[in-house]
Amino acid sequence: MNYLDFEEPIRLLEEELEKARQIAENTGIDGSATTSELEQKIKNTRKEIYGNLTAWQKVQVSRHPDRPYALHYFNILSDNTFIELHGDRTVKDDKAMVGGFGKLNGEPVMFIGQQKGINAKMRMYRNFGMANPEGYRKALRLMKLAEKFNVPIVCLIDTPGAYPGIEAEERGQGEAIARNIYEMFNITVPIICVIIGEGASGGALGIGVGDKVLMMQYTWYSVISPESCSSILWRSWDFKEKAAEALKLTSEDMLANKLIDGIIPEPEGGAHVNPEEAAQILKQTVTEQLAKLKKIKPEKRIEQRIKKFEAMGVFED
Repeated sequence: MNYLDFEEPIRLLEEELEKARQIAENTGIDGSATTSELEQKIKNTRKEIYGNLTAWQKVQVSRHPDRPYALHYFNILSDNTFIELHGDRTVKDDKAMVGGFGKLNGEPVMFIGQQKGINAKMRMYRNFGMANPEGYRKALRLMKLAEKFNVPIVCLIDTPGAYPGIEAEERGQGEAIARNIYEMFNITVPIICVIIGEGASGGALGIGVGDKVLMMQYTWYSVISPESCSSILWRSWDFKEKAAEALKLTSEDMLANKLIDGIIPEPEGGAHVNPEEAAQILKQTVTEQLAKLKKIKPEKRIEQRIKKFEAMGVFED
């Protein structure tokens, strides 16, 4: 188990709990009262810490190394029926963008999302969840395939941004993302987008246009990361906490500004504490939202989707 810096009190208590269990096991002494007390202390401490997180701490939780990623959710949402599809039919198969068919409660669904990787080797393989243009073109190909067979689409967003390399720009990174945004407004099947970790800039928007856009509780969604914002405004990463507060990037901020449609609660202490429970909560929410969207005629859905995004933001003539 990995711990963030502000989770140090939880780590110390869990070490005490483990020692108490070992002593009880080695000596045969009944330590149930001690372990129960420590378990309650851990629960109360976790509740207190996670009830008062700053914006920057929520960013840290969204990046927790034990946090579940897209493929974990795909397998649970689809009851292990998920079949991954590969390639954009032009350049190659982008490993940072994953997608394929699965069955949600027996009904076919197209799942699409960014995958970061669960260890150092896999993070390199997945390019840390930063997709190239072919990743976004693969995603669009799968969306069109879903539309062809009248299958709803579920997009799980978790990326620090689209890959910013020269070769990505040479192959049309900006055009690929813009094309996806344009096309997603007119896709006739229901689309649900969920930020499950980081939702950064165009990397998130490339699969982020939907009838319902939701955020898991301890995630963030912004045009720029706090570190990058700090480096631009103050020429240093030292002001990332201040930048996180100013960007209003938390799920609560985004809902208050009417930029998302809802917040999906996470287990106490974040999705990394109980990935199975987090996936079941997500599954229930997606099931409920899809049931509502399926009742709306495609033309009306598209109209509502467009109006929802047109209403975002503030401007003056």
